[in-house]
Amino acid sequence: MSHLTPDRWAHANRLLVRKALAEFTHERLLAPEHLGDGAYRLVADDGATEYRFTARRYALDHWQVAAESISRHRDGARLPLDALEFVIEMRGSLGLSDEILPVYLEEISSTLSGTAYKSAKPVITAAELAEADFQAIETGMTEGHPCFVANNGRLGFGIDEYHAYAPEAANPLRLVWLAARRDRAAFTAGAGIDYETFIRAELGDDAVDRFAKTLADRGLDLADYLLMPAHPWQWWNKLSVTFAAEIAQQRLVYLGEGDDRYLAQQSIRTFFNTDAPAKHYVKTALSVLNMGFMRGLSAAYMEATPAINDWLAGLIDGDDVLKAARFSIIRECAAVGYRHLEYEAATDRYSPYRKMLAALWRESPVASLEDGERLATMASLLHVDDEGASFAGALIARSGLAPTEWLRGYLDAYLLPVLHSFYAYDLVFMPHGENVILALDADGTVRRAIFKDIAEEIAVMDPDAVLPPSVDRIRVEVPEETKILSIFTDVFDCFLRFLGATLADEEVLAEDDFWRTVAECVSAYQRSVPELADKFEQYDMFADEFTLSCLNRLQLRNNRQMVDLADPSAALQFVGTLTNPIARFAS
Repeated sequence: MSHLTPDRWAHANRLLVRKALAEFTHERLLAPEHLGDGAYRLVADDGATEYRFTARRYALDHWQVAAESISRHRDGARLPLDALEFVIEMRGSLGLSDEILPVYLEEISSTLSGTAYKSAKPVITAAELAEADFQAIETGMTEGHPCFVANNGRLGFGIDEYHAYAPEAANPLRLVWLAARRDRAAFTAGAGIDYETFIRAELGDDAVDRFAKTLADRGLDLADYLLMPAHPWQWWNKLSVTFAAEIAQQRLVYLGEGDDRYLAQQSIRTFFNTDAPAKHYVKTALSVLNMGFMRGLSAAYMEATPAINDWLAGLIDGDDVLKAARFSIIRECAAVGYRHLEYEAATDRYSPYRKMLAALWRESPVASLEDGERLATMASLLHVDDEGASFAGALIARSGLAPTEWLRGYLDAYLLPVLHSFYAYDLVFMPHGENVILALDADGTVRRAIFKDIAEEIAVMDPDAVLPPSVDRIRVEVPEETKILSIFTDVFDCFLRFLGATLADEEVLAEDDFWRTVAECVSAYQRSVPELADKFEQYDMFADEFTLSCLNRLQLRNNRQMVDLADPSAALQFVGTLTNPIARFAS
């Protein structure tokens, strides 16, 4: 609890109020009054409380609010900044219902606590981080999702569990292992992978033999069970109680911890093997509420996961444009899920009760590193240190390249594959910062991009696409006019908006030069595949404007399940339009 001091709490509140002013205004929930010279005034719902601040406005209606400029006033008195009170003061404008408000306040409290914790860690400059290794960068991030205000909820973690399991705590842990009866569990894997060989490679012979003895001592045979990993929190807080019947009847058996140590990644429930970095990541079910969803894993979804990954890997390998971009994915090559038949009988397929016990193994990018390459989560490009210096700016400085040259290399590695997948295959990813790993040269230039989180995130938007039966789950029906938002929203508004503003604010790269370079990447791609000209006209990347799709509005409406998983596109919140920043650079 040492991080919860008055000074750190005040600092965390200032940062979160800054983000709330910026992102809620971007989503047109708030409407500050411009007083001139970059000064703004916002009056709360009560008509008496007022916030004053300065901000620079950038493309895509991005508000770069100066945190130190924010002040709060009521009845002639200056009041301290308090993010919880800010939400209450603006609850009408934010559309928070009586049911949602207290849970949202709890998410805000947790986000504040996380920020205070990060501020208590030793200071690492952006320049130092630009020289750091993969996991030092992963655990060194100080901000979560750039759009969501309450982005660090993790409701369910106590303070000891936060210290043990949060990625920023950077504490290695060992996963819990369970034996699951084969009549209730299923293991699926990609081509060429068999269960026995795979599990022994991941766990080691000593651990497998130890677990077999644990079962034998209870009169049970390992051959009747599948071995599966679980998050320690999930076992002690959820499964040991909610699955008590399974344990009592020995359909589930607790075996203890594995030998390898892992670090939690930014996504909380995914783990990197620090003892053997070339081994697979492990992604586990975790029944905590975080950023609009319970972070479980569906046993039913796990069954098709390896096949979907094999299909996509084959598509990439057979495409000359994607191969030229050196684009790749790290496959989710094996998965295991446990079916609790009674909960299944009582719920629909989207229920959190069906997502409590499953796991998958994902390839490690370390195994594919080439000479001179190192790795960094793409989320790091938006990281800014305590002095206002950006990680992206540090990489650019380290590279010795002109900023536009460095940016173009990054865009050719990241944006070009997104464009080609969309136009050539109607295939879309969820390509936010946490879902992309960048392979960097020693000098900080981007060599290539590696996408992850495939089976749960990709979609094919062509209703007539010919897909193998095992992959058909990823086919979705999306209204024609919203298809291109998969790029405009997910890439432009939810990532490049922040990167462009950060580099402009730091005076590393002027905003016009940033978006001109994006436009040049798009134009060069389109010239390289003239056979797709009709698709470029149908889905116009250089349209004057596009619809604003709002993420916070989803969470404010329902922070337990932001999106109806049965019909995701129907849940989107659209409010007006944004001016397309590359339209004026069409060539």
